[in-house]
Amino acid sequence: MVLSTQQIESWERDGFLVVPDAVEPDRCRELRRRALEIVDEFDASTVSIFSTNEQDRTSDDYFLASGDNISCFFEEGAFRMDGSLVQSKEQSINKLGHAMHDLDPVFDSFSRQPIMAEIAADIGFTDPRLLQSMYIFKQPRIGGEVTCHQDSTFLYTDPMSVVGFWVAVDDATIENGCLWAQPGGHRGPLRKRFVLDDENGTRFDQLDSTPFPEPGSPDLVPIEVRAGTLVLLHGLLPHWSDVNRSERSRHAYTVHLIDGSAHYPDENWLRRGPDLPLRGFERSTVH
Repeated sequence: MVLSTQQIESWERDGFLVVPDAVEPDRCRELRRRALEIVDEFDASTVSIFSTNEQDRTSDDYFLASGDNISCFFEEGAFRMDGSLVQSKEQSINKLGHAMHDLDPVFDSFSRQPIMAEIAADIGFTDPRLLQSMYIFKQPRIGGEVTCHQDSTFLYTDPMSVVGFWVAVDDATIENGCLWAQPGGHRGPLRKRFVLDDENGTRFDQLDSTPFPEPGSPDLVPIEVRAGTLVLLHGLLPHWSDVNRSERSRHAYTVHLIDGSAHYPDENWLRRGPDLPLRGFERSTVH
């Protein structure tokens, strides 16, 4: 086991766990370089803006087709009124998503490091499947707030099984928009689901009216971590990150795991074609 008994108890109590120095600095630098290469190759005339506010989220065809490819999404504050970029292209992208872990050799190798598989086993996965990946840039000055949410809203399974494996590629601080989480909040209900809708593309289905803690609430604690730290996030855990108004980026990488025995409903927004089935921690031999 990689995790100690105390760490597993902390995970079960709090719904999140900080694992310092889980990833070597060189691997974080390699992932960062590859992410920037993908952005450099991206045709900026394809404009899809990723809203980090759930209430304002829109779902264009580009977003809905991103479950089994590698797509780039702009920050909400990336453009001037005339449509030009406020900053360079590489400093205007909100995130990459959502299948780098299966389609890109560097992301594949990073996502399937032995420590990831070992920790998945330690927290109870018997048939882990890597469902989606996101490289999040949290750009200097324009990196948007991600409102308080639960990952199971977007990646629902029955029974609920999603866990986020979030890796700090840069140091994450309060100043540059680190994660905040509600310890023990994973024991609360799932508030809503984000599902496909024939008329509007997607919609939120309200399940429970329990409010999320507001930013600044004593119920939320900051997760300030050094680059290379792994943070596990339970699918029901309310978590949030603030705007980045600093001069430093806050790059991070997340891969979400689900249990292969759980039912993945057809109405979930993230879809994958039959030519890209979900895999566990075995490396791909073809990209």
